Amino acid sequence: MQYRTIGDTSVSAIGLGAMPLSIEHRPDESRAITTVHAALDAGVTLIDTADSYHWHADEVGHNERLVARALAHYGGDTSHVLIATKGGRGRPGDGSWTVDGDPEHLKRAAGASAKRLGVEAIGLYQLHKPDPAVPWAESVGALRDLVEAGTIRAAGISNVTTAQIREAHGILGDALVSVQNQYSPGVRDSEPQLRLSTELGLAFLPWSPLGGINRSSLDGPTGPTSAGTAFHRVAAERGVSPQRVALAWLLSRSPAVIPVPGASRPTSIADSALAADFELTESELTQLAPGNAAQKV
Repeated sequence: MQYRTIGDTSVSAIGLGAMPLSIEHRPDESRAITTVHAALDAGVTLIDTADSYHWHADEVGHNERLVARALAHYGGDTSHVLIATKGGRGRPGDGSWTVDGDPEHLKRAAGASAKRLGVEAIGLYQLHKPDPAVPWAESVGALRDLVEAGTIRAAGISNVTTAQIREAHGILGDALVSVQNQYSPGVRDSEPQLRLSTELGLAFLPWSPLGGINRSSLDGPTGPTSAGTAFHRVAAERGVSPQRVALAWLLSRSPAVIPVPGASRPTSIADSALAADFELTESELTQLAPGNAAQKV
């Protein structure tokens, strides 16, 4: 397993996105915990979760509690595992998502997340999404207060513009260590945010990193996917999964990139973890380059 850094913490180059273990179409708890254990067995040391990763309205924090149980029941050492959670979104139980960037809400949410995770301080706490009803500086200011209070060790932001990254960096300084935006073979709108994150020394954690290759966890079993892309052709030539090629491509985009692919089966995360040591050739990278006319994603 190759490693990259988030702030001053070294983590596996591939993380685990734990969301599919708790939302709609989730597996039973036994398989969910086995999936987390498979990630740890494969050398994954970054697990991404959120208080809003749940299905029904009355189970806020379902994913955080699940991850905590999985770690507690793992046979090996987990002291080096970084749990990254998020606050600022909600799920009323009807399939929709809400946003709440009120500073007091974020502070209460972070405290509740720490209790569910069973930690004195959250390793990485991320503002899940900007709230258009709350000034960005006020929401980010809550992260600064949480760092100063010792509730969280480092802060991250998600679903943001370059201007919001710059403003947050000005407020948080070195306490800001990561940006998490959607970025994948099929969705490349966050290229500017990736470049800026690399420039500022921030880790860039693509969510839904297999878009254009696999369905998103939120799409459900009938959601759209693509086949016959350049990623599929390279995978067939190399005898590996398209997912592994996609994740290796993401890693090649910048040393700041740390993908967090979702998984609901042990075999899925075991395969994803192998991307950390899978090197693409220059010819293959040319085939996979943005704008390549041969791609159909």
